[in-house]
Amino acid sequence: MKIVCERSPLLSAFQTAALVAPTRTPKAILKNVKFEAAENVLVLMATDLEVGIRIEVEGVEIQEPGSIVAPITQLASILRESVDDRLRIEADAQRIVIEGERSRFVLPEQNPDEFPNVVCFEEQAYHEISSRLFRELIRRTLFATESESSRYALGGVYLEFEPERITAVATDGRRLAKMEGAAQAVGTRDDNEVMTIVPNRAMQLMERAITEVDANIHLAARHNDILVRSSRAVIYSRLVEGRFPRWRDVFPQRQESIQIDLAVGPLYSALRQASIVASDESRGIGFEFGEGNLVLTAATTEIGQSRVELPIPYTGAGVKITLDHRFVADFLRVLAAEQSVRIDIENGESAALFTTEDGYGYVVMPLARDA
Repeated sequence: MKIVCERSPLLSAFQTAALVAPTRTPKAILKNVKFEAAENVLVLMATDLEVGIRIEVEGVEIQEPGSIVAPITQLASILRESVDDRLRIEADAQRIVIEGERSRFVLPEQNPDEFPNVVCFEEQAYHEISSRLFRELIRRTLFATESESSRYALGGVYLEFEPERITAVATDGRRLAKMEGAAQAVGTRDDNEVMTIVPNRAMQLMERAITEVDANIHLAARHNDILVRSSRAVIYSRLVEGRFPRWRDVFPQRQESIQIDLAVGPLYSALRQASIVASDESRGIGFEFGEGNLVLTAATTEIGQSRVELPIPYTGAGVKITLDHRFVADFLRVLAAEQSVRIDIENGESAALFTTEDGYGYVVMPLARDA
């Protein structure tokens, strides 16, 4: 293999691919990234056998097709530290040579035939969705998953496919985030037999690898895995085993509750102020909705007390609920400051419901008053 390429796009693609490679594995070949140069296209591949990626690199001149397997640690450092704008990479069966105008590095080569295959996207049935919306689906749900739970189904984001819609849901048992958006089904598939729970790590990779702001991507959910294709990358992931909770049952159905519309920015600012005295043991923030005012309070024996007032458009009876400030902050953090959020509360013992006009819903269970 012999190529000449721009260093910056190669570094970006290499760093994304390297996220997949395992740091600890009995199969040493997986600690590398495979380069495959053919037909004026350079494709980088990485996998840990559960998640895999194929990513194309722009601005590459293929002088001689071929494949190499490059060690992640050394090549990442070369690409990052080099001051050359363009690099020449040449390899034979014994070594890889990376040259710039003012540098030259030689790395050992491994047999590229030993690298596991990373699947291509060849599905005829899939959903098409804007990349901007899909990244928003990930950003607004991923934080609510449970990474350390023994309930494996909670360790990923559940994707529900409809003919013209995709819904993403995540929960850790104490809060639940749901985001939905328009998508178009292409071809036919059997939705009823697929429980599509995508692991956290794969969702993080998808958000990182999908960068086209206005382009569309394709998602194909199969019985044991999911494939995602953008204009320059294909990501493969095995699905999380287990059954996802009946998430629709979590959203409260109420006859009587208070509903208040607030701007995200001022609410988030007041919450950050009130949580200054919170601790890991005492993380509850009191939300007291009263006549024209929201009062946020917190108290921790070893730290102190806080009281923050926020004017609100509310004229009804007073209601107080105690919520984990971290859970509320997670929700507000992924929204724009100028956005509006509706808070739906019935009493201090029932779940709080947060919603926005663009299909985002968030349910938080209350804490005991003395938490």
